[in-house]
Amino acid sequence: MKKRILCFGDSNTWGYDARTGERFPEEVRWTGRLAALLGDSFQIIEEGLSGRTSVVDDPLFEGLNGLTYIHPCLMSHAPLELVIIMLGTNDTKERFTLTSYNIAQGITRLALKAKHTPSGEKGTFPKVLVIAPPPIGKEYINTPVGKSMGRECDVKSEELPKILKEILETEEINFLDTTWIVPMNEIDFMHLDEEGHELLSKLVFNKIKEILPQ
Repeated sequence: MKKRILCFGDSNTWGYDARTGERFPEEVRWTGRLAALLGDSFQIIEEGLSGRTSVVDDPLFEGLNGLTYIHPCLMSHAPLELVIIMLGTNDTKERFTLTSYNIAQGITRLALKAKHTPSGEKGTFPKVLVIAPPPIGKEYINTPVGKSMGRECDVKSEELPKILKEILETEEINFLDTTWIVPMNEIDFMHLDEEGHELLSKLVFNKIKEILPQ
C-alpha cells in the first residue's frame, strides 16, 4: 500500500497563479512536484483552500477555519503516514487583529489536533510536519491585495517562523522554515511562482526523507 501524505494549506497549496488568477497545472504545483520526487510508493493528497486560516473564522467568507475542518478531513483520507500543514499567510490579515505570536499559537493548536487525530494505519496517529510559509513581501500593500489584507502583514509573517519554531519544539512537532530559501512572487508578493513551487517541493522532499526513513 502506498504511503499517504496529506498537504493541508491555503492558496499556495491549492496552486494559485497570481499572474493569471487561475491554478497552476499539477506538474507545476509543489504538491505535484513532490509526488514526482517521491515516486510510486507515495500518494500525495492536496487539501489547499484559498483564504484558509489556522483557527480563525473569517467574517467575510465561510468555511476557511482550518481547525473546524481538519479532523473530518484527516479521517476521510485515512490512513495517513504524514500530515503537512502550511498556513499563516492569511492569519496575518489586519481584520483578524492577531499578533505573530497569536498566529504561531493557532498553527500549533491546529498541528496538535492533527497529531492526535487517529487517522494513521489501524487508528494510530500520523506524523505531522509544519511549514512556515515564505514571508510576505513588504510591497504587497501597493498591489490589489493590499486593501483586503490590511497593514503590517509582512511584519507579522516575517516574525512568525522564529516564534513558531520555538513553540513547535516544545510539542515535538516537525518544522520546516522556508525563509530566505523560497521566494514569493513579484506580482502580489504573497504567492509562490513557478520557481517557488519547485524550490519548496525539494525542501519538503528532503524533510520527508528525515521524517519517514525508507
